[in-house]
Amino acid sequence: MSQRFHKFWLKIVAVIVGCFAPIFFLGAIEATTGPARITLDLLGWPLDGSATFTAPDTRFLSALAGGFLLGWGVMIWNLSELVYDHAPEAVRKSVIYGLLAWFVLDSAGSAASGNASNVLFNTIILLVGAGPLWRPAQDRTVLAG
Repeated sequence: MSQRFHKFWLKIVAVIVGCFAPIFFLGAIEATTGPARITLDLLGWPLDGSATFTAPDTRFLSALAGGFLLGWGVMIWNLSELVYDHAPEAVRKSVIYGLLAWFVLDSAGSAASGNASNVLFNTIILLVGAGPLWRPAQDRTVLAG
């Protein structure tokens, strides 16, 4: 893969991560918990309606998760735009290490909380997110933009 493609893929990763932010933000508001409930129910397979978001602490954690996910997505986007041209390998490794750290802790927590099925979803997101970033780029030319 080229550095140009890596830079493009970083934006894909940023969008994937950032797309979960509004879903979980909405879970913080009692009247708009639907998307977060469905997402959590899906990730905690099987679909059984057990995710209710009725407890205030669940909605608070949903707000925190939405904020963290938005921040992480924005950071990855900015790494691709503002830093990649100066340090492509450092950016690539930083994003890969971040994805791996998320994967390990999220998967361990999912299993510990009785939601081991989320490890499968996490694996899919990890494989898509890491994608071509798993290996260093083959060329040293980066096209701005």
